[in-house]
Amino acid sequence: MVTGLREANGRGAPEGPCGPEGSEGGGLRGEGAPSGRDPSDAGPAGEAPPGSVEGDAGLSGPSAAGDGRPVPAPEGSARAGAAAEGSSRDGPAVALRGVSFAWPGGEPVFEGLDLELARGERIFISGPSGSGKSTLLSLVAGILAPASGEIEVGGRSLSRLSGPARDRLRGDDMGYIFQQFNLVPYLSALENVLLPCGFSKARRWRAAEAAGSPAAAGGELLSRLGIPRPLWSRGAARLSVGQQQRVAAARALVGSPPLLIADEPTSALDEGTGLDFLRLLLGECGRAGSSLMFVSHDGKLAREFGRRFSLKSRAAGVLSAAG
Repeated sequence: MVTGLREANGRGAPEGPCGPEGSEGGGLRGEGAPSGRDPSDAGPAGEAPPGSVEGDAGLSGPSAAGDGRPVPAPEGSARAGAAAEGSSRDGPAVALRGVSFAWPGGEPVFEGLDLELARGERIFISGPSGSGKSTLLSLVAGILAPASGEIEVGGRSLSRLSGPARDRLRGDDMGYIFQQFNLVPYLSALENVLLPCGFSKARRWRAAEAAGSPAAAGGELLSRLGIPRPLWSRGAARLSVGQQQRVAAARALVGSPPLLIADEPTSALDEGTGLDFLRLLLGECGRAGSSLMFVSHDGKLAREFGRRFSLKSRAAGVLSAAG
């Protein structure tokens, strides 16, 4: 049991499996199956942006005509409804306050957990199997609900959001790199990268705004992550493990989600390859301004992070800063 998790400065830190199953709406929206619409054919010139300015009567961004005039945010977008959902651009990217969680019939995994992650900050979370790392990530993603306490992501209280609103939040504002990558094997590398843009208008808009089109943004990410153009059209099942990992990272990063969650993404790689990948990932997070929650058993990677935590065994019940 982990109790009163706090680091020296008064903020605490962060496992159970986490994947597409078990989330509301059938999965982690933005990271799942194709929507039936080609996400590469949309962009700022073809649709209104998803309410990127709050507190201005729903006005936002350039108009579809490209003349720079603001247009109303579309109904149902996560950002258009942000004020009603309690969203705020101020404050941390993630905040857990007094969070407790236990699996049915089991001992508490967390009691009184406090954690705060600033916008743009990166945190390294380690610990033995079963210590609560993936459970923490599932709580932050809104897949699991705490028994008590409060979790906020981007200023929005998860407990105040409906199931569909949490799905929209995941799709719009979170990128997730799974331990097993969870690529769609019959889709190409680029098609896998563009999946979130098929679910989230916000990410489709941001990708198009940054590179001209979602497809261009996806291609740029693949190139920077070391996937050459001839492999973009190759089916995911025909890629090497290292290539699949980089495609999964590009999928999580496309559309610049404010929060990136990575659950043991280097576990299938050797030490040198894992470090190279991490440095590429950190560079892309910096480029996008994304906060990063990174879980790993590999303590050698911790030196790349400004904040590091070691989640000890439940029996020890101690969470300590690693430096």
